[in-house]
Parts: sequence; C-alpha cells; structure tokens
Amino acid sequence: MSDGHEHNGHEHVPSRQRRRFPGISSRTYEHPADRSALVALRKLSGFDTVFKALSGLLPERSLRLLFLSDSVRVSDQQFAHLNVMLRDACYILDLEKVPPMYVNQDPQPNAMCIGLDEPIIVVTTGLVELLDEEEMRAVIGHEVGHALSGHSVYRTILLFLTSLAVRVAWIPLGNLAIMAIVTGLREWFRKSELSADRAGLLVGQDLQASMRGLMKIAGGNHLHQMNVDAFLEQAEEYEAGGDLRDSVLKILNVLPRSHPFTTVRAAELKKWAESRDYQRIMDGHYPRRDEDQDTSVRDSWRESANHYTTHVKSSKDPLMKLVTDLAGGAGDLGDRVRRGFGGFTNTAQKPPRGPETPGPSDTPGDDQPPR
Repeated sequence: MSDGHEHNGHEHVPSRQRRRFPGISSRTYEHPADRSALVALRKLSGFDTVFKALSGLLPERSLRLLFLSDSVRVSDQQFAHLNVMLRDACYILDLEKVPPMYVNQDPQPNAMCIGLDEPIIVVTTGLVELLDEEEMRAVIGHEVGHALSGHSVYRTILLFLTSLAVRVAWIPLGNLAIMAIVTGLREWFRKSELSADRAGLLVGQDLQASMRGLMKIAGGNHLHQMNVDAFLEQAEEYEAGGDLRDSVLKILNVLPRSHPFTTVRAAELKKWAESRDYQRIMDGHYPRRDEDQDTSVRDSWRESANHYTTHVKSSKDPLMKLVTDLAGGAGDLGDRVRRGFGGFTNTAQKPPRGPETPGPSDTPGDDQPPR
C-alpha cells in the first residue's frame, strides 16, 4: 500500500500488503441478528442521550482508572508490536481514532472492548503469550470491530448488570428482573462475537490464522497436536449429534456464556469466508458509513428473520429439525413422541435398515438418506 493514514500524528500503513476498506460501515460484517438489533437501537430518538445519562451510574471511569493504574498501556514504548497491530487494524477498517489498549496480567486468555464515551481495548497476558503475530492480529481486529460497531457500550452495560445481579441476589424479584435483562444481552452479545470474528478476518485477511487462534483458545498452545479440519468436524458433530435431550442441554450450556463455543465460531467464520458476501467485500463492494442513516430497520429485521429461517431449515440439530417438521406438518411426529426422546435422534445417527425388513414405525420421513 502506498497511501499513508494519519493516527494521532503518526503516519502509518500496515506491516504487509493488506486490502484497506475506506469508510467501511460495520453493517458490512455484522451478523444479521446483531445488525438488526443495532440498527433499531441507533434509530431510537434520544438513544445517545439516554446512554450518556446512564453512564453516570456505570463504573466506566473506575474501570479506566483501574486499567491505567494496574495494567500496561500499549504504545511505541510498551508492547510496541501490539501497538503496530492496533494501528494496522484501525487503518484497515478506517477507524480514525485509535482506542487505548492495555495489557492486563491474567493467565486466562481473554480480550474485551468496553466503554461508553470512548472504547478501550484490554488483552490479557495469557492471550499475548498464547498467540503468534498473525493470530493476535485477528484478535485485535476483532476488538477494533467491536469498537467500530459500538458494541463496547452494551458490553459495559452487561458487565455492570452482571455485577449488580450478584449484589442483589438476596432480593428474589430484583435479581430475576436483572438476570432476564442479562440473559437477553448475552444472547445478543454472542451474535456480536460472530460479527467481530468477521471483522478480525477482514483485518488479518488470513483465515488459517483466525482458525488457529480459535483452536488455541480451546486447546492451548499445542498446535502440533491439533488439526483445523478435525476441529471443524467437532462443530459438525456438535451441531448434528444426539437427540432432543442434547438440544435442550446445548441451550442450557450456552445461556450463561457471553461468547459462542469456539468450534461453533470457527465453523461460522469459515462459512462466511467462503461466501459470496466476503468475496464482494474483498473486491471493494461494501456498505459505507455515510449511508448508515439511510438504513431501513424493516429491511434489517427482514434480513435477520430470513437468516434464522434458513438456519432452522438447514440445521441438523434435532430440536431445529423438530421445529421444521412441525412447520411442515410431518406425519411421523406422533410416532416420534410415542418413542420418547430417542424418536428425535438425528437421522444421521440411525443404523440403516434394508427395504426387506420394514418396521411398524416406517414412515416417509424415516428412510431419508443420512446427511
């Protein structure tokens, strides 16, 4: 790249040739569920005013002082290689103001983007020590994507409400009300993580590095013992395996989490990287920031609804297949109910039966080829 870009008085370009996306809108990479929620919030009259007023109740200033006093701020003098990656990411996504970034002593690999007025990025020493340069570049791009999308506002509120729920746990109704909001925010935030993973790929422009980073977060620094294809097969098995009981357990397992499971994230990112949408972005065709005000909330909700409809229809999860069967009026549902949870086992898990030995429960839906 030959054109320079100025950040806080320092002219900088990425350390290797990567495509830049001038004026890119966060709508470009946002997951449909994430995007529809954000577009609706941004359209609300007085939205910014309400959250600025709320900021007086949130411990944002305390968090900033905490990281300033007890973490290491990334700069040309401290963690200079991370500073270069941060500037690269902001240059590629055309984020004019580089957010402050801190390294916090914590063996748990983690990163976050928080703040109401101005986002700050925090990465732990566990993450810095775990990832190589290209893997770390994708993570920093992920956090810059959060900043560009405005996710840091909701992340800060989520942290505050989670802390508040613990403090008022002794008040039954108060705790239930707060946890209902926290649960809803977590569901949205899990989708926002898929959006930020896409932003990380746009910054790093190296799918294998993104895959390796997710594998390391799941299994540690043992790449010689791991394989990307096998890791993605786990996601396939997780999605398709088991019966209706496993579908319910999956929901219960994910409810308390702020992030999707790593195998699911890897599979989602690979699917997006192989899509026509990603190729169009890389070719320079993407929504611009100056068009955001013209975005239709109705269109965003419609796109989100279409996404979920397609997801349910194509899903191999037993619960999702049940939803599809109910919608389609499948004739074997009564028989499945009589057989109990096992009747909702994914067809791919059933042993094949020859045509010469039909069982009493044979239905048109039972002899479908495995998928």
